[in-house]
Amino acid sequence: MKKVNKVATSPKAEIRGLAIWTLKDRLAVCRLPPKDPVPEWAWSGSFSSVTRTGDELSVVCAEGIVPEGMLCERGWRCLRVQGPIAFSEIGVLSSLVTPLAEAGISMFVVSTYDTDYVLVKQDALSSAQDVLVSHGHVVHR
Repeated sequence: MKKVNKVATSPKAEIRGLAIWTLKDRLAVCRLPPKDPVPEWAWSGSFSSVTRTGDELSVVCAEGIVPEGMLCERGWRCLRVQGPIAFSEIGVLSSLVTPLAEAGISMFVVSTYDTDYVLVKQDALSSAQDVLVSHGHVVHR
């Protein structure tokens, strides 16, 4: 497991120095009825995430494969934290989303077994990358 750097700046340790990779594809976050089958197109592309709850079926995937007329929010870009990150690590996601929120940047987060993905809108990507760098992370653009 990758160890992350913790810099004590107060009684709480702050995580810095995460390697963050900018994925190239523009993504869409889609909403389908909760009992719909997962559409085949949802599995295409280099990144996809499917989550079903009692209220909805959410699909995150390349925006170019989403059929017209689908309820979705387009124009997301993805920042991937280099993993794997141990489940015992505390504050990894907070070290990313707190500075972004303080900068007024809207985001959508997807977590997997190995790592975290923070999605920001295309028009906020450069600002988000700059904010994360200013908070000690290494962003590969």
